[in-house]
Amino acid sequence: MIFVRRAGSTLLLWAIVSAIFVSMFPAAYLGLIGVLAVISTIEYFRMLRAADVKCFPRFGLLLALMYCGIAYWNFLNGGKDIPPVLDAVAIFLAVTGAFTLQLRYSIKGIEALLAVAANLLGFLYIAYLFNFAARISFVLPGEGAVPGAFVLLWLLAVTKLTDTGAYITGSLIGKHKMIPHISPGKTWEGCAGAIFFAQLAACGLYALLPEKLTALHSWPHVIALGFLLAILAVVGDLAESVVKRALHAKDSGKMLPGIGGGLDLIDSICFTAPALYFYLVWLLPYFA
Repeated sequence: MIFVRRAGSTLLLWAIVSAIFVSMFPAAYLGLIGVLAVISTIEYFRMLRAADVKCFPRFGLLLALMYCGIAYWNFLNGGKDIPPVLDAVAIFLAVTGAFTLQLRYSIKGIEALLAVAANLLGFLYIAYLFNFAARISFVLPGEGAVPGAFVLLWLLAVTKLTDTGAYITGSLIGKHKMIPHISPGKTWEGCAGAIFFAQLAACGLYALLPEKLTALHSWPHVIALGFLLAILAVVGDLAESVVKRALHAKDSGKMLPGIGGGLDLIDSICFTAPALYFYLVWLLPYFA
């Protein structure tokens, strides 16, 4: 039943992504990314409050909304990337705002520092990292209103098939525990399946759509990225497991049957999207 629910949620999600992809409307792309970022931020602070961890959820949500709103306004008005000044100001506000709010309360050991750190982590981990998916959509050269649409689709396919490969392979033949103190269900066999499925998606899509994925440059880069993104997708999934285990939460939410909440959906993308951006924008020009 878990597999059936997970498969149903996955098919629904891919139907939504496909409809947005076909539309080629910038607002639709940004709308989906923004909704997931906001939902995941809400889930994160709910988990903190449920575990009695002191934090400032309204400030954290307001900061995420502000960051997404300004960034998307920039994209919709012809911007190709999120301005560095917006990143700097948002991080500045995340730190100073949390410390300012903490001034209202007495100091009880390390609780005050944890409150500030929890809010800063919430912004950096979700709103900041996940919005590299938005950067990829617009920063790369290409045609149309969303020039990086096919590269974003490639990223999502590689990342999600990594998760699927790990789940299927681990369920069928998984025997050797990978990191049982973090995620008892993860196995080394599942990790190998994740890498295999990631390469299948990376190479398969590149073979089918070479003219749409010219930003990936060549086969060696596709294979290298497939391996890199697979590893980071696994680490991203385990990173959320660290958060959930520390807060005694099974899932971040109940939005998607068989999957969980929004953060359960985007956890691996929060690690793979920045890596792909750094590789294509900063590293690849040295090889071109």
